[in-house]
Amino acid sequence: MLLKPTIIKLHRIISQFGLDPLRFARSMRGLPGFIHDWRLFRQGYAGRLTLVPCLHDWFEEGGTTRSEYFWQDLLVARSIHEAKPERHVDVGSRVDGFVAHVASFREIEVFDVRPIPSLVPGVVFRQADLMDARSMPSDVAGGYCDSLSCLHALEHFGLGRYGDPINPRGYEQGIANMVKLLKPGGTLYLSTPIGRERVEFNANWVFDPRTILNLAESNQMKLQRLVTFNPVSGLREIQPNDADLVDLATSHYHLGIFIFIKSPC
Repeated sequence: MLLKPTIIKLHRIISQFGLDPLRFARSMRGLPGFIHDWRLFRQGYAGRLTLVPCLHDWFEEGGTTRSEYFWQDLLVARSIHEAKPERHVDVGSRVDGFVAHVASFREIEVFDVRPIPSLVPGVVFRQADLMDARSMPSDVAGGYCDSLSCLHALEHFGLGRYGDPINPRGYEQGIANMVKLLKPGGTLYLSTPIGRERVEFNANWVFDPRTILNLAESNQMKLQRLVTFNPVSGLREIQPNDADLVDLATSHYHLGIFIFIKSPC
């Protein structure tokens, strides 16, 4: 049981240096079919032909629905569509995933520690470090927005992976500042890895779900919904009782999708 996680971790480390043995193996698997199809095509076509091998597409699905990003983006974007907030702000979520989903039906403001110079219809970009209150909008008294998302981003705060300052408690400051942006009664959509609490430096935190719940409660946030995802069990609605939270806290990994409401007073 320990062999597979070890192989996955080793592959991740090797791939950081531009080497991907799994991709190489899949490409070699597709090479005989490529040569066969090229010869067959050449028999019926005498024009100019440039070789651009795509060697592993035969072995993939038409589109993946197994990714946790796919399900979190879909679930939260649909929730925002149904809620119809007055102003929605996103912090650090994937621009080519969730942000694009939301921008297809409404305007969205994106705060990210990295610059995003592109001009995208329906998207307003702002460079900001949510660990640093000084980089937030100046007009936050009483709340800046009534809806805010931070999907698969909080776990990176303070680890320096994206050029952000090193700060072992950066996630605490991040949540506190996100709550300041929210108006009373506003909604926070937050997703982050949960399981046995640890730092996988400098990739991400994995949080005990109770860490997130306690931190949210200390910032006047009330849990409205908790959904988890992993490739084996898929999406699962969680009733946050002690037994379920202990099970999650002792598991290796789930994605936790938390929906919080800010206290109205």
